[in-house]
This record gives sequence, structure tokens and C-alpha cells, in this order.
Amino acid sequence: MPSEHPLEDRPDLHAVVEALALAATALTDMPLGRREFPSRTILGGLVEELRALLFPGYFGASELKAETLHYHLGARMDRVLIGLGDQIQRGLMASDPTCGNCRERALDLARAFLARLPEVRRLLATDIQAGFEGDPAATSPDEVLFCYPGLMAITSQRLAHELLKLKVPLLPRMITEHAHSLTGIDIHPGAEIGERFFIDHGTGVVIGETCIIGRNVRIYQGVTLGAKSFPLDAEGHPVKGVPRHPVVEDDVIIYSNATVLGRITLGKGSAIGGNVWLTRSVPPGSVITQANEKDGMPS
Repeated sequence: MPSEHPLEDRPDLHAVVEALALAATALTDMPLGRREFPSRTILGGLVEELRALLFPGYFGASELKAETLHYHLGARMDRVLIGLGDQIQRGLMASDPTCGNCRERALDLARAFLARLPEVRRLLATDIQAGFEGDPAATSPDEVLFCYPGLMAITSQRLAHELLKLKVPLLPRMITEHAHSLTGIDIHPGAEIGERFFIDHGTGVVIGETCIIGRNVRIYQGVTLGAKSFPLDAEGHPVKGVPRHPVVEDDVIIYSNATVLGRITLGKGSAIGGNVWLTRSVPPGSVITQANEKDGMPS
């Protein structure tokens, strides 16, 4: 039966606050005042700013003209430098409680990252062309750039990969996970991806941290390039950073829902059929289907 005195059944919220405060301080030895984590919202906005730097006139201001292009790019570059520098600084402070000269270090890292944008732009141009040439439904390269979730995920991954190479903490994974949430495509920022990379449809694609993908590779929805197993240290914890994901050589096609696991190599020009489960290397030019993989023999 309901209590005759419902107020007597109220939980003690002061005790809840105490428990949460205790849990927060037990999480890390870092002083709370130093825990300035990056903002997911701001970082998502910065990725859009970066897309406008990479593809002016397509994203961002639409009134661009040849005579104002340099001004708009310069102004946007300044905004990104300040905003990204602040987010990198927050990442540095969150991961290192003794961080010294954080602001200067963060701005230097932001400048080094921005200097890599022309190469990122070159790679993305090849990805767009591969998408246009590889999909008969694509009416123009512009359609690939504007509409294809695979291109959005690849853009974020290529940006995040450059930040990871600069050893920027937290931000690379935040960027790729933001793209994952928008597209359903999960590409770790550590994956090394060559030019002319095309993900068709894309939903459910997973590409692991230590994958190496060559030039002119095409994959379809539901493909997993994952790890079969990983070594453990003496205390039973996973050893970080060891190569454990596939190497995909040039000109490989992997069809929908194929699962490729472990540090194996898919030889140049191979085709991996839909729904195949593959845990062994295959030589160049292989055609792997469910039928011949069951027999353990590439065709």
C-alpha cells in the first residue's frame, strides 16, 4: 500500500551528490581544474569549417568569387586555427596534468595540421573521382561530394589521421566517432588509406586501427576489416598498437558483409565476395567466394 507519508520516502539527494563527487575524484589523480576536455559540439563545427577550407564554394559561404577567395580562405583559416588550437589545448590538458606551455604547443600543433590540408585535399579529390567512376548511379563528382556518406566518413578519417600522426590526444577518435554517428561507418583514425578509396553505400563498415589499405580499393556496406585476436601482457591486459588488422593491397574489391580478420594480406587485384568470412592471406588476383573459401581454395 502507498505510504501515508510520501515525503518520508524521498531519497536523500545529498547522499547522491556525495557519492557522485567521490566517484568523480576517484576517476583520476588530475586536479579537477585541469580537466578541460574537448567539446564534441565545437569539434563537429570545426570539421565543417575544415570541409569549407578543403572545398570552398561547396561548403560554407556560397557567395565566393575569384577575387574574394583568398580573403574568405584566410579568414576561415584564422578561425580554425584559434578554435582548433583551443580544442587541442583541452586535449593536452585532459591527458597530461603536468602540461606546460599548453597554449603554445596547441597552436604549433594546429599550424602543423593545417599545413597538411593541401595533401588531404589531393587525396580526397581522388576519392571523389573513384566514387564517381565506381558507381553508375552517380551523376557527377559533385553528387559524390555532397551526398555520399562514405565520402563524409573518409573526409573525417583523413583529417583525424593527420592529427593522430601529430600525436594530438583525444581529438582524432572524437572526429571519427562523430562521423560514425552520422554515417554508420566506423573507420579508426589510425588506419592508413591510400588514394582513390571508395566506400559504396557504407552502412555498417568497420575498419580497424592498424589496417593498411592500398590504392584504388573499393568496399561495400557491412564489410569488417577487423582483428581476429590480440596479445595480452603478463597481467592479462591487451597489448596496444600491435599490427592486428588486414593489409589490403591495390585494386582490391570487397563485397557486402564480408568479414576479414587478423593481420592477413589481400593480394593486389583480388575480389572478396559477399558474406565471406576470411582469416587467411590470399595471393594477388584471387577471387574468394563462400563456396571456395569453405574448401580452403582460392579460385
